[in-house]
Amino acid sequence: MTAAVAIPPSMPFPQLDAAVERVKAHAKEFAQLGLDERIALMERIYRGYAEIAEESVRLACAAKGIDFGSPLAGEEWLAGPVITVRNFRLTLEALVEVKKYGAPRIDPKAIRDLPDGRLAVQIYPANSFDKALLAKHTGEVHLQPGITRENLKAHQASFYRKPHGGKLCLVLGAGNVNSIPPTDVVSKMFIEGTACVLKMNPVNAYLGPLIERAFAPLVARGFFAVVYGEVAESVHLCDHPLVDEIHITGSDKTHDAIVWGTGPDGAARRAKNTPRLTKDITSELGNISPVIVVPGPWDAASLDFQARSVAGMVTNNASFNCNSAKLLLTSKAWDGRGRFLDGVSAHLASGPMRQAYYPGAQERWKAFTDGRAHVKLIGQPTPGALPYALITDVDLAKKDDKVFSTEPWCTVLSEAPMASTDPATFLEEAVRVCNEQVWGTLCATILVHPATLADPAGAAAVEKAIRDLKYGSVAVNTWPAAVFGLGSLPWGGHPSSTLADIQSGRGWVHNTFMFEGLEKSVVRAPAKGFPISPWFPAHRTLDALAKAVLELERGPSWLKMPKIAFNAMRG
Repeated sequence: MTAAVAIPPSMPFPQLDAAVERVKAHAKEFAQLGLDERIALMERIYRGYAEIAEESVRLACAAKGIDFGSPLAGEEWLAGPVITVRNFRLTLEALVEVKKYGAPRIDPKAIRDLPDGRLAVQIYPANSFDKALLAKHTGEVHLQPGITRENLKAHQASFYRKPHGGKLCLVLGAGNVNSIPPTDVVSKMFIEGTACVLKMNPVNAYLGPLIERAFAPLVARGFFAVVYGEVAESVHLCDHPLVDEIHITGSDKTHDAIVWGTGPDGAARRAKNTPRLTKDITSELGNISPVIVVPGPWDAASLDFQARSVAGMVTNNASFNCNSAKLLLTSKAWDGRGRFLDGVSAHLASGPMRQAYYPGAQERWKAFTDGRAHVKLIGQPTPGALPYALITDVDLAKKDDKVFSTEPWCTVLSEAPMASTDPATFLEEAVRVCNEQVWGTLCATILVHPATLADPAGAAAVEKAIRDLKYGSVAVNTWPAAVFGLGSLPWGGHPSSTLADIQSGRGWVHNTFMFEGLEKSVVRAPAKGFPISPWFPAHRTLDALAKAVLELERGPSWLKMPKIAFNAMRG
C-alpha cells in the first residue's frame, strides 16, 4: 500500500478569493516587467526548483508506493525535477535570446519545406549536449499554413512584441506527473505573460508547499499563488470574476463540465453552442495513445527492442500517463505480429508490479476486462496493485468498442489487427483509424523498420502518415513522452480540436521557442539503439542515471557526461 503523505487541506472560499485578489492586483505589474527583471526571476526559480528536487521525489515515492532507494525511484526523478529543471533552464535561455534578438533564435538551416508547402523547423538537438544525451534523435515542429521563412520571427514571442495589460490565469494542476503543474505555470507566466494561481490536484497536493518554496520570489511579489481544494473549490475559482483565463490538465469530462455544465442543461448549451464559461481556456486532456506497428523485415533484436519500449510506455508511472501506450495497431498477416505481442507481454512481466495509486483505477480496469475475450493478464499483483491486461484481436469493425472511445487510465493495453502487410497501404488505413475512430488528438507513435525507411516508397508513406495524423505529437520509433520531456518541443493536442469536440485539448505548453501557429511536434529515433531508453522496464540504474542528468540540467558541463554515460550503459 502507498504511504500517507501530508496533504494540505482545502481552503475556505474567502481564502481562495484573497489569493485570487492578490495575484490579480499584481498581474499588470508582472506583465510590465522588463526582460532583465523577468530573467532574474526565472533564474531564481530555476535554482529554487533544483533545491527542492530530492524532497519532492521522496514525497512522490511515498505517495506512489515506490522504494526511494530503488532504481524505480528514477521514474520520479525524471518525471519530476529533471523535466522541470530542464524546462526552466531552456525557458531562461529563451528569455535571454528574446532580450538580445527579439525572439528565440532559429538556424535558417533548420527550416525545411513540407510537400504541402508548410514549414517544418528542427529544434532538437539544439547543441552538442543534446546530441550526446539522445544520439540520432531529432525533434521538429510543423507549422500551420501562412507561416513563411520571411514572417517566421513574427510568429514567435508575441507577448514580448505586444504585451497585454495584465491577465490572471488559473492553472488546474495535473495529479499524475509532478513536472506538469510547475512547467504549465512557467509556460503561462514567462511565455504568455500571465500571473498565475495554481490550484493543486488532490492526488499530488503534497507537492504544493514545495512549489511555493521554489517559486518564492514570485509569491513574495504577488505574481503567483498556490491554492488547494476539491471539485467545489475548482468550480468556485473557475467562476471567479477576476480570473481571466484557465488552463487545465485533466480529463475531457472535467473540461466539458467547466465549459458547458452538466446534465440536461449542459447538453442544451452544447447543442446551442452557448457555453456557460466564456473565458479563454487551454487544456491537455488525455488520449488513447495509439502505436502503429508497421509490418516489415524486423529482425529479432530490433523487434524485441521496440516491444520493450512499448512495455515501458505502459508500465511507466503505473500507466497513469496521458501518453501511455493504449492501442496497438498491427498487421494480422505479418509474420512478426505474434513475436511482437509475446515480447510486449514478456517485458510487461519483467518489472515490478505497480501501486494503482490514482483514484478509480480498479473500477476502470474491471470495466475494460470483465467479460472481455482475448484478455491476457500479466503479473501477480500485490495488494493495491493491478495486473497488466493485454487485450488482443479487437475487431476494428466494432467501432463502438470502448477501447476506441475511452482512455483506460490504468494498466490496460489493447491490440487491433488490420489486414494489409504492405507498409504504404497499412499506414494509410492506420491513419484513417486513428483520425476517425480513436478518441484523442494528443500523441501517436509509428514503429517502422529501417529497411522500410530506406525504400523511397516506404519513406514517403511514413512522412505522409506523420503529416496526416491529427495529433499534437507524432513519434517515430520512440515514445511521444520524449516530446514532453525534452522541454523545448511544444506539447498539446492537435489544433483541430474545438470547444464542442475538445478531444485532447487546445493550446500548447513548454514551447520554449515561443512559436505561434503550431500544428504538431515530431520526434524521430533509431529503430534500435544503445543504451536503452530510461522508460524501459527493469532498468537497473535508472535512479543513478536520473540524478546524473539532473546535475547536468542544473549546470551543463562536459565533466558531468561520463557519469551519465556510465549509468546509461549499465541500465
